[in-house]
Amino acid sequence: MDDISLGLLISVLVASIVLSAFFSASETAMMSINRYRLRHLTQANHRGAKLVSTLLERPDRLIGLILLGNNFVNILASAVATVIALRVLGEAGIAVASGLLTLVILIFAEVTPKTLAVLHPERIAFPVSYVLIVLMKLLRPVVWVTNGIANTLLRLFGITRQEEGMQQLSREELRTVVNEAGALIPRRHQRMLLSILDLEKVTVEDIMVPRNDIIGIDVDNSLDDIIEFLTTSQHTRLPIYKENIDHVIGIVHLRNALHLLGKGELTKESLQEIAREPYFVPEGTPLNTQLLNFQRQKRRIGMVVDEYGDIMGLATLEDILEEIVGEFTTDTAATLRDVLQQEDGTYLVDGGAYIREINRMMHWELPTDGPKTINGLMLEHLESIPVAGTSVLIAGYPIDIMQTTGNAVKTVRIHADLRKTSTE
Repeated sequence: MDDISLGLLISVLVASIVLSAFFSASETAMMSINRYRLRHLTQANHRGAKLVSTLLERPDRLIGLILLGNNFVNILASAVATVIALRVLGEAGIAVASGLLTLVILIFAEVTPKTLAVLHPERIAFPVSYVLIVLMKLLRPVVWVTNGIANTLLRLFGITRQEEGMQQLSREELRTVVNEAGALIPRRHQRMLLSILDLEKVTVEDIMVPRNDIIGIDVDNSLDDIIEFLTTSQHTRLPIYKENIDHVIGIVHLRNALHLLGKGELTKESLQEIAREPYFVPEGTPLNTQLLNFQRQKRRIGMVVDEYGDIMGLATLEDILEEIVGEFTTDTAATLRDVLQQEDGTYLVDGGAYIREINRMMHWELPTDGPKTINGLMLEHLESIPVAGTSVLIAGYPIDIMQTTGNAVKTVRIHADLRKTSTE
């Protein structure tokens, strides 16, 4: 050591600190890189991304390589700094060199490069991967031995290296990713993606047309009434039944019925012949499941039945798609006839209106985790049959009961503007 010039020792010390910074930045960049973006770039044949992916296939080996190099250069720097201190300051310089070197390594070889790597992991990881892949091949025996010892120690404590790829995201974690995408995903597309994630939480009862509102053809009616109904119907597919909807015969496509009518061959019998066998959907079926069932069965409409086989309502493919993309029309008044806005800013709402549909169209936040209709919501909240003139506050919305019929709420008045004022 005495024969080595001071200038060369200082050069070795500086080189050791630079290499320490290299290994520190490499470690942080490799561990901080976005694994999903990395997979995308790998599939796009990005050379650097492919090398990083290869290194990350065995993170234990990568960490072993980086720490091996980092510790080696740090120890070398410490030894060289000690020799320099002894030459310049004598034995008293050892303490000075230890303190000064600790500060220099901390700032220039740890904090600064690791901070840079956290802020720009791709800019660091891709270039250094070319160097690390070469070092991995050159130092494979040493890395293999050190990793073997380390993994053996871990196994003694019951810890094993799991052969897993990219960690899977839960539904809530994926929701967070979509919400934080910002300008990368348009807001409308974010809402659609979140709606798809929510399909599992929503069942067919939440979106079905209730039994009392099902529009269909009663074959017990006269042929003239049936023809008039067909020519004025706004629906493409219509259920056919006898006496009541519980005795549904099938589903008829309006186009086929009008084709028979145009040929003068429309009769009750021919109408039943062209009707397709009804498709039944059990209550409680999640929308994501039902969407797949509609696709497999090649159906667009299904009759929702309870555990006793009684028909509860009618669910359509369009209703499920509207849960994802929103209403297919921008005319709120035409789509949501159960809500009438008054001159004073309040809204008259039919008691049989579905809460989810109202929330979606009016952008309200009435609770949907209980009853499905406004009438059910009022009955659950009051726990009794209310009378006209009763006022309640639900989810911050002042609601007045305007009209009741028998044991049900017919009409309510909702003061949506008051709710907005109170929550600002």
